[in-house]
Amino acid sequence: MNNLKRISLMIVLLLILSVACRLGGSSSSVESPPPPQQTTQEATSPPASDISSGAINRLQDVRQAVVQIEAVGTFVDPEFGETLQGGVGSGFIIDPAGIAVTNNHVVSGGTVFRVYVGGDTSKTYNARVLGYSECSDLAVIDLEGDGFPYLRWYDGPISVGMDIYVAGFPLGDPNFTLTKGIISKEKADGRSSFSSVESVVEYDATSNPGNSGGPVVTADGEVVAVHYMGNRQTRQAFGIAGNLAREVVDTLKSGTNLDSIGVNGGAVSNEDQTIVGVWAYSIQPGSAADKAGLKPGDIITRLGNVPVATDGTLYDYCDIIRSHSPTETLPVEVLRLETGELLSGQLNGRPLEVVSTFGSPTGGETPSGDTTTGSVPGTTVNRNASQPGEIYYATEFEDMSDWEYVLMKGNESGFYQEARNGKFRVDILEPDTWVYFFNTTFTYGDVQLDTSVENLGQNTNYTGLFCRYSDDGWYEANILNTGEWYIFASDGNRLELMFSGASRLINTGKKVNTYTFICKGDELTLGINGVEVKTISTDLSPFMPLREGEVGFFVASTSVYPLRVEFDWFTASVVY
Repeated sequence: MNNLKRISLMIVLLLILSVACRLGGSSSSVESPPPPQQTTQEATSPPASDISSGAINRLQDVRQAVVQIEAVGTFVDPEFGETLQGGVGSGFIIDPAGIAVTNNHVVSGGTVFRVYVGGDTSKTYNARVLGYSECSDLAVIDLEGDGFPYLRWYDGPISVGMDIYVAGFPLGDPNFTLTKGIISKEKADGRSSFSSVESVVEYDATSNPGNSGGPVVTADGEVVAVHYMGNRQTRQAFGIAGNLAREVVDTLKSGTNLDSIGVNGGAVSNEDQTIVGVWAYSIQPGSAADKAGLKPGDIITRLGNVPVATDGTLYDYCDIIRSHSPTETLPVEVLRLETGELLSGQLNGRPLEVVSTFGSPTGGETPSGDTTTGSVPGTTVNRNASQPGEIYYATEFEDMSDWEYVLMKGNESGFYQEARNGKFRVDILEPDTWVYFFNTTFTYGDVQLDTSVENLGQNTNYTGLFCRYSDDGWYEANILNTGEWYIFASDGNRLELMFSGASRLINTGKKVNTYTFICKGDELTLGINGVEVKTISTDLSPFMPLREGEVGFFVASTSVYPLRVEFDWFTASVVY
Protein backbone atom coordinates (compact mmCIF):
# COMPACT_ATOMS: atom_id res chain seq x y z
CA MET A 1 0.00 0.00 0.00
CA ASN A 2 1.22 3.48 -0.74
CA ASN A 3 -0.18 4.92 2.47
CA LEU A 4 2.76 6.64 4.18
CA LYS A 5 1.18 7.74 7.42
CA ARG A 6 3.54 10.03 9.31
CA ILE A 7 3.54 8.37 12.66
CA SER A 8 6.50 7.69 14.90
CA LEU A 9 8.60 4.65 14.21
CA MET A 10 7.96 3.32 17.71
CA ILE A 11 4.18 3.44 17.28
CA VAL A 12 4.39 1.67 13.93
CA LEU A 13 6.52 -1.07 15.42
CA LEU A 14 4.24 -1.50 18.41
CA LEU A 15 1.25 -1.88 16.14
CA ILE A 16 3.01 -4.47 14.03
CA LEU A 17 3.84 -6.42 17.16
CA SER A 18 0.14 -7.04 17.73
CA VAL A 19 0.29 -9.49 14.85
CA ALA A 20 3.95 -10.22 14.23
CA CYS A 21 4.84 -11.36 17.72
CA ARG A 22 2.51 -14.29 17.19
CA LEU A 23 4.44 -15.32 14.08
CA GLY A 24 7.97 -16.58 13.83
CA GLY A 25 10.79 -17.45 11.49
CA SER A 26 12.24 -20.17 13.68
CA SER A 27 10.58 -23.36 14.69
CA SER A 28 10.43 -22.09 18.24
CA SER A 29 7.85 -19.45 17.38
CA VAL A 30 5.94 -20.78 14.39
CA GLU A 31 4.00 -23.49 16.09
CA SER A 32 1.62 -23.65 19.01
CA PRO A 33 1.27 -27.03 20.75
CA PRO A 34 -2.26 -28.40 21.21
CA PRO A 35 -3.36 -29.71 24.61
CA PRO A 36 -2.34 -33.27 25.56
CA GLN A 37 -4.45 -35.98 23.97
CA GLN A 38 -5.17 -39.54 24.99
CA THR A 39 -3.66 -40.80 21.75
CA THR A 40 -0.25 -39.36 22.65
CA GLN A 41 2.59 -41.71 23.45
CA GLU A 42 6.16 -40.55 23.98
CA ALA A 43 9.13 -42.79 23.24
CA THR A 44 12.07 -41.16 24.95
CA SER A 45 14.12 -44.35 24.80
CA PRO A 46 13.16 -46.77 22.02
CA PRO A 47 14.44 -50.34 22.11
CA ALA A 48 18.03 -50.89 21.06
CA SER A 49 18.58 -51.91 17.47
CA ASP A 50 21.40 -53.49 15.53
CA ILE A 51 20.87 -51.07 12.63
CA SER A 52 23.93 -48.88 12.03
CA SER A 53 23.10 -47.96 8.45
CA GLY A 54 20.48 -48.83 5.87
CA ALA A 55 16.76 -48.26 5.49
CA ILE A 56 14.67 -48.33 8.64
CA ASN A 57 11.53 -50.44 8.57
CA ARG A 58 10.41 -50.49 12.21
CA LEU A 59 8.79 -47.71 14.20
CA GLN A 60 11.09 -48.26 17.16
CA ASP A 61 14.13 -47.60 14.95
CA VAL A 62 12.90 -44.27 13.51
CA ARG A 63 14.82 -42.32 16.14
CA GLN A 64 18.15 -43.32 14.57
CA ALA A 65 17.37 -41.35 11.40
CA VAL A 66 15.82 -38.28 13.03
CA VAL A 67 18.05 -35.27 13.65
CA GLN A 68 17.98 -32.12 15.73
CA ILE A 69 19.18 -28.99 13.92
CA GLU A 70 20.51 -25.77 15.41
CA ALA A 71 20.90 -22.88 12.94
CA VAL A 72 23.04 -19.87 13.82
CA GLY A 73 22.82 -16.65 11.82
CA THR A 74 21.46 -13.10 11.87
CA PHE A 75 17.74 -12.99 12.62
CA VAL A 76 15.51 -10.00 13.36
CA ASP A 77 12.33 -10.51 15.34
CA PRO A 78 9.64 -7.77 15.49
CA GLU A 79 9.58 -8.06 19.28
CA PHE A 80 13.15 -8.82 20.31
CA GLY A 81 15.12 -7.20 17.49
CA GLU A 82 18.36 -8.60 16.12
CA THR A 83 19.82 -11.82 17.45
CA LEU A 84 22.70 -14.01 16.36
CA GLN A 85 20.93 -17.19 17.42
CA GLY A 86 18.55 -18.86 15.05
CA GLY A 87 16.07 -21.66 14.96
CA VAL A 88 16.07 -25.09 16.52
CA GLY A 89 14.11 -27.77 14.74
CA SER A 90 14.02 -31.36 13.60
CA GLY A 91 14.77 -33.20 10.39
CA PHE A 92 15.28 -36.72 9.06
CA ILE A 93 17.88 -38.51 6.96
CA ILE A 94 16.77 -39.94 3.60
CA ASP A 95 20.11 -41.20 2.26
CA PRO A 96 23.03 -43.04 3.90
CA ALA A 97 25.31 -40.30 2.54
CA GLY A 98 23.81 -37.91 5.12
CA ILE A 99 21.19 -36.15 2.99
CA ALA A 100 18.45 -34.88 5.33
CA VAL A 101 15.12 -33.08 4.99
CA THR A 102 13.82 -30.28 7.22
CA ASN A 103 11.74 -27.11 7.01
CA ASN A 104 13.05 -24.01 5.31
CA HIS A 105 12.06 -21.89 8.30
CA VAL A 106 14.41 -23.99 10.46
CA VAL A 107 17.56 -23.28 8.42
CA SER A 108 16.78 -20.10 6.47
CA GLY A 109 19.22 -17.31 7.29
CA GLY A 110 21.60 -19.64 9.07
CA THR A 111 25.30 -19.63 8.30
CA VAL A 112 26.40 -22.34 10.73
CA PHE A 113 24.47 -25.55 11.39
CA ARG A 114 24.97 -27.98 14.25
CA VAL A 115 23.23 -31.32 13.84
CA TYR A 116 22.70 -34.12 16.36
CA VAL A 117 21.62 -37.56 15.14
CA GLY A 118 19.20 -39.73 17.07
CA GLY A 119 19.40 -37.62 20.21
CA ASP A 120 23.11 -38.30 20.70
CA THR A 121 24.52 -34.95 21.85
CA SER A 122 28.02 -36.34 22.35
CA LYS A 123 28.73 -35.93 18.65
CA THR A 124 28.03 -32.80 16.60
CA TYR A 125 27.78 -32.98 12.83
CA ASN A 126 28.39 -29.99 10.61
CA ALA A 127 26.00 -29.55 7.70
CA ARG A 128 25.45 -27.37 4.67
CA VAL A 129 22.25 -26.42 2.87
CA LEU A 130 21.94 -27.98 -0.57
CA GLY A 131 18.68 -26.30 -1.55
CA TYR A 132 15.57 -24.69 -0.09
CA SER A 133 12.01 -23.75 -0.98
CA GLU A 134 10.59 -20.95 1.13
CA CYS A 135 7.06 -21.26 -0.24
CA SER A 136 6.90 -25.05 0.20
CA ASP A 137 8.80 -24.65 3.51
CA LEU A 138 11.27 -27.41 2.71
CA ALA A 139 15.06 -27.57 2.77
CA VAL A 140 17.65 -30.28 2.17
CA ILE A 141 20.91 -30.37 4.12
CA ASP A 142 24.03 -32.53 3.77
CA LEU A 143 25.61 -33.87 6.95
CA GLU A 144 29.32 -34.58 7.07
CA GLY A 145 30.11 -38.27 6.99
CA ASP A 146 28.21 -41.24 5.59
CA GLY A 147 26.79 -44.61 6.53
CA PHE A 148 23.72 -43.14 8.24
CA PRO A 149 20.46 -45.00 8.87
CA TYR A 150 17.71 -43.43 6.77
CA LEU A 151 13.95 -43.29 6.30
CA ARG A 152 12.01 -44.23 3.20
CA TRP A 153 9.03 -42.39 1.74
CA TYR A 154 5.57 -43.91 2.08
CA ASP A 155 4.13 -44.77 -1.35
CA GLY A 156 0.60 -45.82 -0.39
CA PRO A 157 -2.63 -43.83 -0.26
CA ILE A 158 -3.25 -41.37 2.58
CA SER A 159 -6.72 -41.70 4.07
CA VAL A 160 -8.68 -40.23 6.96
CA GLY A 161 -8.30 -42.33 10.10
CA MET A 162 -4.86 -43.64 9.13
CA ASP A 163 -2.51 -44.07 12.12
CA ILE A 164 0.56 -41.84 12.07
CA TYR A 165 3.38 -40.82 14.41
CA VAL A 166 5.13 -37.45 14.69
CA ALA A 167 8.84 -37.83 15.46
CA GLY A 168 11.29 -35.15 16.50
CA PHE A 169 13.01 -33.09 19.16
CA PRO A 170 10.52 -30.47 20.37
CA LEU A 171 11.23 -27.44 22.54
CA GLY A 172 14.97 -27.56 21.83
CA ASP A 173 15.25 -30.61 24.09
CA PRO A 174 17.68 -33.38 23.08
CA ASN A 175 15.12 -35.99 24.20
CA PHE A 176 13.42 -37.70 21.27
CA THR A 177 9.62 -37.85 21.25
CA LEU A 178 7.17 -39.90 19.23
CA THR A 179 3.48 -38.98 19.42
CA LYS A 180 0.61 -40.95 17.96
CA GLY A 181 -2.43 -39.67 16.08
CA ILE A 182 -4.58 -40.17 13.02
CA ILE A 183 -4.97 -38.39 9.71
CA SER A 184 -8.00 -36.12 10.18
CA LYS A 185 -7.97 -34.47 6.75
CA GLU A 186 -6.35 -35.66 3.53
CA LYS A 187 -6.21 -32.24 1.88
CA ALA A 188 -5.91 -29.28 4.24
CA ASP A 189 -5.40 -25.61 3.46
CA GLY A 190 -1.67 -24.93 3.13
CA ARG A 191 -1.89 -21.16 3.40
CA SER A 192 -0.17 -19.77 6.45
CA SER A 193 1.57 -16.64 7.63
CA PHE A 194 4.99 -18.08 6.72
CA SER A 195 4.45 -20.30 3.66
CA SER A 196 1.98 -21.42 1.01
CA VAL A 197 2.18 -25.19 0.71
CA GLU A 198 0.26 -26.75 -2.15
CA SER A 199 -0.43 -30.18 -0.59
CA VAL A 200 -0.99 -30.53 3.16
CA VAL A 201 -2.36 -33.25 5.43
CA GLU A 202 -3.89 -32.60 8.85
CA TYR A 203 -3.57 -34.87 11.89
CA ASP A 204 -4.29 -34.79 15.61
CA ALA A 205 -0.94 -36.01 16.97
CA THR A 206 0.52 -33.67 19.56
CA SER A 207 3.35 -31.46 18.33
CA ASN A 208 5.39 -28.68 19.87
CA PRO A 209 7.74 -25.96 18.66
CA GLY A 210 10.89 -27.77 17.58
CA ASN A 211 9.01 -30.60 15.85
CA SER A 212 9.22 -28.52 12.67
CA GLY A 213 10.95 -30.43 9.90
CA GLY A 214 10.55 -33.79 11.58
CA PRO A 215 8.95 -36.81 9.90
CA VAL A 216 5.36 -37.97 10.19
CA VAL A 217 5.65 -41.74 9.82
CA THR A 218 3.63 -44.93 9.57
CA ALA A 219 3.89 -47.89 11.94
CA ASP A 220 6.57 -49.21 9.57
CA GLY A 221 8.62 -46.03 9.87
CA GLU A 222 7.88 -44.72 6.37
CA VAL A 223 7.50 -40.96 5.88
CA VAL A 224 3.93 -39.84 5.19
CA ALA A 225 4.57 -36.10 5.60
CA VAL A 226 7.01 -33.47 6.83
CA HIS A 227 5.67 -31.76 9.94
CA TYR A 228 5.69 -27.95 9.66
CA MET A 229 2.97 -26.39 11.79
CA GLY A 230 0.70 -26.95 14.76
CA ASN A 231 -2.09 -25.05 16.48
CA ARG A 232 -2.61 -25.25 20.24
CA GLN A 233 -6.11 -23.79 20.30
CA THR A 234 -7.65 -25.98 17.60
CA ARG A 235 -5.81 -29.24 18.35
CA GLN A 236 -4.55 -29.37 14.78
CA ALA A 237 -1.17 -30.25 13.32
CA PHE A 238 -0.12 -30.05 9.69
CA GLY A 239 2.42 -31.75 7.49
CA ILE A 240 3.62 -31.29 3.93
CA ALA A 241 2.27 -34.31 2.10
CA GLY A 242 4.94 -36.85 1.21
CA ASN A 243 4.11 -36.94 -2.50
CA LEU A 244 4.73 -33.19 -2.81
CA ALA A 245 7.65 -33.18 -0.40
CA ARG A 246 9.42 -35.97 -2.26
CA GLU A 247 9.11 -34.15 -5.57
CA VAL A 248 10.42 -30.89 -4.10
CA VAL A 249 13.22 -32.64 -2.20
CA ASP A 250 14.45 -34.34 -5.39
CA THR A 251 14.97 -30.87 -6.86
CA LEU A 252 16.53 -29.38 -3.74
CA LYS A 253 19.07 -32.13 -3.16
CA SER A 254 20.47 -31.48 -6.65
CA GLY A 255 21.49 -28.02 -5.45
CA THR A 256 18.62 -26.10 -7.04
CA ASN A 257 16.43 -23.79 -4.98
CA LEU A 258 12.70 -23.78 -5.71
CA ASP A 259 9.99 -21.12 -5.30
CA SER A 260 12.32 -18.85 -3.36
CA ILE A 261 13.88 -15.41 -3.36
CA GLY A 262 15.86 -16.01 -0.17
CA VAL A 263 13.57 -14.58 2.52
CA ASN A 264 12.56 -16.28 5.75
CA GLY A 265 9.37 -14.29 6.07
CA GLY A 266 6.04 -13.95 7.79
CA ALA A 267 2.91 -11.92 7.02
CA VAL A 268 2.48 -8.89 9.28
CA SER A 269 0.21 -5.86 9.56
CA ASN A 270 -0.64 -3.13 12.02
CA GLU A 271 -4.08 -2.62 13.54
CA ASP A 272 -5.46 -0.22 10.94
CA GLN A 273 -3.91 -2.10 7.99
CA THR A 274 -1.88 0.93 6.87
CA ILE A 275 1.19 -1.28 6.90
CA VAL A 276 0.83 -4.74 5.40
CA GLY A 277 3.55 -6.98 4.06
CA VAL A 278 6.06 -9.77 4.58
CA TRP A 279 8.46 -9.34 7.49
CA ALA A 280 11.97 -10.64 6.73
CA TYR A 281 13.21 -12.51 9.80
CA SER A 282 16.37 -13.44 7.95
CA ILE A 283 17.87 -13.27 4.47
CA GLN A 284 19.59 -16.22 2.81
CA PRO A 285 23.19 -15.24 1.98
CA GLY A 286 23.82 -15.02 -1.77
CA SER A 287 20.11 -15.13 -2.65
CA ALA A 288 18.26 -12.79 -5.00
CA ALA A 289 16.91 -10.92 -1.98
CA ASP A 290 20.40 -10.57 -0.51
CA LYS A 291 21.86 -9.29 -3.78
CA ALA A 292 19.02 -6.76 -4.12
CA GLY A 293 19.91 -5.32 -0.71
CA LEU A 294 17.11 -6.67 1.50
CA LYS A 295 17.97 -6.90 5.17
CA PRO A 296 16.50 -8.77 8.14
CA GLY A 297 13.76 -6.58 9.59
CA ASP A 298 12.60 -5.23 6.21
CA ILE A 299 8.91 -5.45 5.29
CA ILE A 300 8.20 -6.37 1.67
CA THR A 301 5.04 -4.44 0.81
CA ARG A 302 4.94 -5.10 -2.93
CA LEU A 303 6.38 -7.81 -5.14
CA GLY A 304 5.95 -7.74 -8.90
CA ASN A 305 3.92 -4.52 -8.54
CA VAL A 306 1.33 -6.32 -6.40
CA PRO A 307 0.68 -5.74 -2.67
CA VAL A 308 1.48 -8.89 -0.68
CA ALA A 309 0.19 -10.54 2.51
CA THR A 310 -3.06 -8.57 2.41
CA ASP A 311 -4.97 -11.67 3.60
CA GLY A 312 -2.53 -12.43 6.41
CA THR A 313 -0.88 -15.29 4.50
CA LEU A 314 1.92 -15.69 1.94
CA TYR A 315 -0.46 -17.00 -0.73
CA ASP A 316 -0.18 -14.01 -3.10
CA TYR A 317 3.52 -13.60 -2.34
CA CYS A 318 4.26 -17.23 -3.22
CA ASP A 319 1.94 -17.17 -6.22
CA ILE A 320 4.03 -14.33 -7.65
CA ILE A 321 7.29 -16.15 -6.94
CA ARG A 322 6.02 -19.37 -8.49
CA SER A 323 4.88 -17.58 -11.64
CA HIS A 324 8.35 -16.15 -12.35
CA SER A 325 11.64 -17.85 -13.11
CA PRO A 326 14.45 -17.59 -10.50
CA THR A 327 16.47 -15.28 -12.76
CA GLU A 328 13.62 -13.05 -13.91
CA THR A 329 13.72 -9.37 -12.96
CA LEU A 330 10.99 -8.68 -10.41
CA PRO A 331 10.14 -5.25 -8.91
CA VAL A 332 10.12 -5.12 -5.12
CA GLU A 333 9.11 -2.40 -2.66
CA VAL A 334 10.34 -2.47 0.93
CA LEU A 335 9.54 -0.62 4.13
CA ARG A 336 12.57 -0.29 6.43
CA LEU A 337 11.28 0.68 9.86
CA GLU A 338 14.74 0.96 11.36
CA THR A 339 15.55 3.98 9.20
CA GLY A 340 12.03 5.14 8.34
CA GLU A 341 12.56 4.61 4.61
CA LEU A 342 10.57 3.29 1.67
CA LEU A 343 12.87 1.54 -0.80
CA SER A 344 12.27 0.39 -4.34
CA GLY A 345 14.35 -1.91 -6.51
CA GLN A 346 14.38 -5.18 -8.38
CA LEU A 347 15.27 -8.77 -7.71
CA ASN A 348 17.86 -9.79 -10.31
CA GLY A 349 18.10 -6.16 -11.38
CA ARG A 350 18.42 -2.71 -9.86
CA PRO A 351 19.37 -2.85 -6.15
CA LEU A 352 17.11 -1.25 -3.57
CA GLU A 353 17.36 2.50 -3.15
CA VAL A 354 15.46 4.98 -1.02
CA VAL A 355 12.52 6.62 -2.78
CA SER A 356 10.94 8.38 0.21
CA THR A 357 11.08 8.66 3.98
CA PHE A 358 8.43 8.72 6.68
CA GLY A 359 8.08 9.11 10.41
CA SER A 360 8.46 12.90 10.72
CA PRO A 361 5.43 15.20 11.04
CA THR A 362 7.19 17.70 8.79
CA GLY A 363 7.91 15.38 5.92
CA GLY A 364 11.19 13.98 4.59
CA GLU A 365 13.64 14.18 1.74
CA THR A 366 14.08 12.21 -1.42
CA PRO A 367 17.55 10.92 -2.35
CA SER A 368 18.02 13.99 -4.54
CA GLY A 369 17.31 16.34 -1.64
CA ASP A 370 14.05 17.71 -3.05
CA THR A 371 11.54 18.42 -0.30
CA THR A 372 8.57 16.05 -0.25
CA THR A 373 6.36 18.11 2.04
CA GLY A 374 3.56 19.97 0.31
CA SER A 375 2.52 23.50 1.21
CA VAL A 376 -0.91 22.16 2.16
CA PRO A 377 -0.96 20.44 5.59
CA GLY A 378 -1.08 16.65 5.47
CA THR A 379 0.24 16.39 1.91
CA THR A 380 3.40 15.10 0.27
CA VAL A 381 4.44 16.44 -3.13
CA ASN A 382 7.45 15.35 -5.17
CA ARG A 383 7.44 16.80 -8.66
CA ASN A 384 10.72 15.05 -9.48
CA ALA A 385 9.48 11.54 -8.71
CA SER A 386 10.81 9.12 -11.32
CA GLN A 387 11.51 5.75 -9.72
CA PRO A 388 8.81 3.04 -9.78
CA GLY A 389 6.66 3.29 -6.67
CA GLU A 390 7.92 6.77 -5.81
CA ILE A 391 5.20 9.13 -4.61
CA TYR A 392 4.18 12.11 -6.76
CA TYR A 393 1.45 13.20 -4.40
CA ALA A 394 -0.09 11.91 -1.17
CA THR A 395 -2.70 13.35 1.15
CA GLU A 396 -4.34 12.45 4.44
CA PHE A 397 -7.06 15.08 3.89
CA GLU A 398 -6.06 17.48 6.65
CA ASP A 399 -6.77 20.22 4.11
CA MET A 400 -8.53 20.20 0.72
CA SER A 401 -7.35 23.56 -0.60
CA ASP A 402 -5.44 21.93 -3.48
CA TRP A 403 -8.59 20.06 -4.60
CA GLU A 404 -11.58 21.14 -6.65
CA TYR A 405 -14.82 19.41 -7.52
CA VAL A 406 -17.14 19.14 -10.49
CA LEU A 407 -20.78 18.18 -10.12
CA MET A 408 -21.38 15.95 -13.13
CA LYS A 409 -24.99 15.22 -12.26
CA GLY A 410 -27.41 16.50 -9.63
CA ASN A 411 -27.80 19.69 -7.58
CA GLU A 412 -25.36 21.62 -5.41
CA SER A 413 -27.76 21.20 -2.51
CA GLY A 414 -27.69 17.45 -3.01
CA PHE A 415 -24.35 16.77 -1.35
CA TYR A 416 -22.10 17.86 1.50
CA GLN A 417 -18.32 17.51 1.86
CA GLU A 418 -16.01 17.95 4.85
CA ALA A 419 -12.32 17.34 5.62
CA ARG A 420 -11.95 16.63 9.32
CA ASN A 421 -9.59 14.66 11.57
CA GLY A 422 -7.57 13.37 8.65
CA LYS A 423 -10.63 12.05 6.80
CA PHE A 424 -12.63 13.36 3.85
CA ARG A 425 -16.35 12.72 4.25
CA VAL A 426 -18.96 13.03 1.51
CA ASP A 427 -22.71 12.94 2.18
CA ILE A 428 -25.08 12.68 -0.78
CA LEU A 429 -28.65 13.63 0.06
CA GLU A 430 -30.39 13.19 -3.30
CA PRO A 431 -30.65 10.45 -5.94
CA ASP A 432 -28.48 10.31 -9.08
CA THR A 433 -25.90 12.78 -7.80
CA TRP A 434 -22.36 12.42 -9.21
CA VAL A 435 -19.53 14.54 -7.79
CA TYR A 436 -15.88 14.33 -8.90
CA PHE A 437 -12.96 15.63 -6.80
CA PHE A 438 -9.73 16.31 -8.65
CA ASN A 439 -6.30 17.37 -7.47
CA THR A 440 -4.91 20.55 -9.01
CA THR A 441 -1.24 20.03 -8.09
CA PHE A 442 -0.17 18.95 -11.58
CA THR A 443 -1.13 16.73 -14.51
CA TYR A 444 -0.07 13.12 -15.04
CA GLY A 445 0.40 10.78 -17.96
CA ASP A 446 1.24 7.34 -16.61
CA VAL A 447 0.26 7.12 -12.95
CA GLN A 448 -0.88 4.72 -10.23
CA LEU A 449 -3.70 5.91 -7.99
CA ASP A 450 -4.54 4.36 -4.62
CA THR A 451 -7.16 5.24 -2.03
CA SER A 452 -8.96 3.83 0.99
CA VAL A 453 -12.68 4.48 1.39
CA GLU A 454 -15.20 3.40 4.01
CA ASN A 455 -18.95 3.14 3.49
CA LEU A 456 -20.60 4.65 6.57
CA GLY A 457 -24.17 4.51 5.33
CA GLN A 458 -26.60 1.73 4.56
CA ASN A 459 -27.43 2.52 0.94
CA THR A 460 -25.88 1.54 -2.36
CA ASN A 461 -23.19 3.85 -3.72
CA TYR A 462 -20.51 4.20 -6.34
CA THR A 463 -16.96 5.28 -5.52
CA GLY A 464 -13.89 5.19 -7.67
CA LEU A 465 -10.78 6.75 -9.17
CA PHE A 466 -10.14 8.59 -12.41
CA CYS A 467 -7.10 9.62 -14.43
CA ARG A 468 -6.16 11.86 -17.40
CA TYR A 469 -9.00 14.26 -16.61
CA SER A 470 -9.20 17.22 -19.03
CA ASP A 471 -11.70 18.95 -21.29
CA ASP A 472 -11.22 16.02 -23.69
CA GLY A 473 -12.49 13.47 -21.15
CA TRP A 474 -11.07 10.96 -18.68
CA TYR A 475 -10.84 7.28 -17.73
CA GLU A 476 -12.44 5.99 -14.53
CA ALA A 477 -12.70 2.84 -12.43
CA ASN A 478 -16.12 2.69 -10.81
CA ILE A 479 -16.89 0.32 -7.90
CA LEU A 480 -20.40 -0.39 -6.64
CA ASN A 481 -20.47 -1.37 -2.97
CA THR A 482 -22.73 -4.33 -3.73
CA GLY A 483 -19.87 -6.14 -5.49
CA GLU A 484 -19.79 -4.92 -9.11
CA TRP A 485 -17.13 -2.85 -10.89
CA TYR A 486 -16.96 -0.89 -14.15
CA ILE A 487 -14.28 0.81 -16.25
CA PHE A 488 -15.53 3.80 -18.25
CA ALA A 489 -14.17 6.28 -20.78
CA SER A 490 -15.54 9.79 -21.22
CA ASP A 491 -15.21 12.44 -23.90
CA GLY A 492 -16.29 15.13 -21.45
CA ASN A 493 -19.95 14.82 -22.40
CA ARG A 494 -20.89 11.21 -21.82
CA LEU A 495 -19.59 8.00 -20.30
CA GLU A 496 -19.07 4.84 -22.35
CA LEU A 497 -18.61 1.47 -20.65
CA MET A 498 -15.42 -0.34 -21.68
CA PHE A 499 -15.58 -3.33 -19.33
CA SER A 500 -17.47 -4.55 -16.27
CA GLY A 501 -17.56 -7.43 -13.86
CA ALA A 502 -18.18 -8.56 -10.29
CA SER A 503 -15.70 -9.48 -7.59
CA ARG A 504 -15.85 -11.10 -4.18
CA LEU A 505 -12.81 -9.00 -3.30
CA ILE A 506 -15.14 -6.04 -2.75
CA ASN A 507 -16.09 -5.72 0.90
CA THR A 508 -19.81 -5.11 0.60
CA GLY A 509 -21.96 -3.17 3.00
CA LYS A 510 -20.51 -0.89 5.68
CA LYS A 511 -16.87 -1.84 5.15
CA VAL A 512 -13.48 -0.38 4.18
CA ASN A 513 -12.04 -1.00 0.70
CA THR A 514 -8.78 0.01 -0.91
CA TYR A 515 -8.77 0.66 -4.64
CA THR A 516 -5.96 0.93 -7.18
CA PHE A 517 -6.26 2.37 -10.69
CA ILE A 518 -3.20 2.26 -12.95
CA CYS A 519 -3.12 4.29 -16.15
CA LYS A 520 -0.06 3.22 -18.13
CA GLY A 521 0.30 3.83 -21.84
CA ASP A 522 -2.64 2.20 -23.57
CA GLU A 523 -3.60 0.05 -20.58
CA LEU A 524 -5.88 0.57 -17.60
CA THR A 525 -5.66 -1.71 -14.54
CA LEU A 526 -8.11 -1.99 -11.65
CA GLY A 527 -7.03 -3.40 -8.29
CA ILE A 528 -9.29 -4.12 -5.32
CA ASN A 529 -7.97 -4.66 -1.80
CA GLY A 530 -4.48 -5.37 -3.00
CA VAL A 531 -5.36 -7.78 -5.82
CA GLU A 532 -5.26 -7.02 -9.54
CA VAL A 533 -8.75 -7.56 -10.94
CA LYS A 534 -8.61 -6.52 -14.59
CA THR A 535 -6.34 -4.91 -17.17
CA ILE A 536 -7.89 -3.60 -20.39
CA SER A 537 -6.75 -1.63 -23.42
CA THR A 538 -7.85 1.95 -23.97
CA ASP A 539 -8.59 0.81 -27.53
CA LEU A 540 -11.96 -0.30 -26.13
CA SER A 541 -12.90 3.36 -25.82
CA PRO A 542 -14.91 4.82 -28.73
CA PHE A 543 -13.27 8.20 -28.09
CA MET A 544 -9.91 9.65 -29.01
CA PRO A 545 -7.00 8.40 -26.83
CA LEU A 546 -6.24 10.42 -23.70
CA ARG A 547 -2.57 10.93 -22.83
CA GLU A 548 -2.49 13.10 -19.70
CA GLY A 549 -4.59 15.06 -17.28
CA GLU A 550 -5.52 15.52 -13.65
CA VAL A 551 -6.44 12.74 -11.25
CA GLY A 552 -8.88 12.22 -8.40
CA PHE A 553 -11.79 10.27 -6.98
CA PHE A 554 -15.58 10.45 -7.10
CA VAL A 555 -18.75 9.50 -5.25
CA ALA A 556 -22.17 8.89 -6.78
CA SER A 557 -25.61 7.88 -5.58
CA THR A 558 -28.14 5.64 -7.29
CA SER A 559 -31.90 5.93 -6.90
CA VAL A 560 -31.52 5.09 -3.21
CA TYR A 561 -30.30 7.76 -0.81
CA PRO A 562 -28.89 9.25 1.39
CA LEU A 563 -25.36 7.88 1.49
CA ARG A 564 -22.16 8.65 3.39
CA VAL A 565 -18.59 7.62 2.55
CA GLU A 566 -15.26 8.59 4.06
CA PHE A 567 -11.86 8.63 2.34
CA ASP A 568 -8.83 7.97 4.54
CA TRP A 569 -5.98 8.73 2.13
CA PHE A 570 -5.12 9.17 -1.53
CA THR A 571 -1.82 8.73 -3.39
CA ALA A 572 -0.52 9.17 -6.92
CA SER A 573 2.76 7.39 -7.65
CA VAL A 574 5.15 6.40 -10.41
CA VAL A 575 3.98 3.30 -12.28
CA TYR A 576 6.17 0.19 -12.19
